[in-house]
Amino acid sequence: MTQQQSEKPVIAAFDFDGTLTHRDTLFPFLLHVVGPVKFSFKFLLLVPTLTGYALGLIRNDIAKVKVLRSFLTNMEMAILQQHALQFAEQKLPALLRSEAMQRLDWHRQQGHRCIVVSASLEIYLRPWASKAGFNDILGSRLEPLDDSRTSGKLLGENCFGPEKMRRLETLLGSRDGYILYAYGDSRGDKELLSAADYPFYKKFTD
Repeated sequence: MTQQQSEKPVIAAFDFDGTLTHRDTLFPFLLHVVGPVKFSFKFLLLVPTLTGYALGLIRNDIAKVKVLRSFLTNMEMAILQQHALQFAEQKLPALLRSEAMQRLDWHRQQGHRCIVVSASLEIYLRPWASKAGFNDILGSRLEPLDDSRTSGKLLGENCFGPEKMRRLETLLGSRDGYILYAYGDSRGDKELLSAADYPFYKKFTD
């Protein structure tokens, strides 16, 4: 690292699903919210959508909104937030990668600014990440309705692919103003990893 680089702030940006965790967290969250019976019924109805996504016939954001609308449309935000807090406290810890959390601890010990940048829903990501010691949380957000319910749609873009870097640059400013460590595990992290000074794909150390 050059002298000029060392004077810049250091950012550690982590993807969540599959990077900090062992698996996707959206469906476990939805199961927690609606219970096993309702979850099974709605999941079966979504099989054509999920199959189309798996085959590359349906875009990530379109498939995601269909899933969210099926499960969450018109749900009261206050109730959903209660479920999200319970999920963050009771279910997420069992899904975490110990090696990923060790890497997060290392960055925090170095005084680096730690940011989770994820397509996961902020409603459950935020309470977990704040407690875990992240400085900033950038995720996908649910659209609220005027009557304090959710439409089941996303507010803004799905935080996936190019949107991750757009959100990061909106928060931090020009990319040349900081040193970036980035951690990811999928095509949704391609742009984030490409922009990093130190990219880590499916690993946590060199």
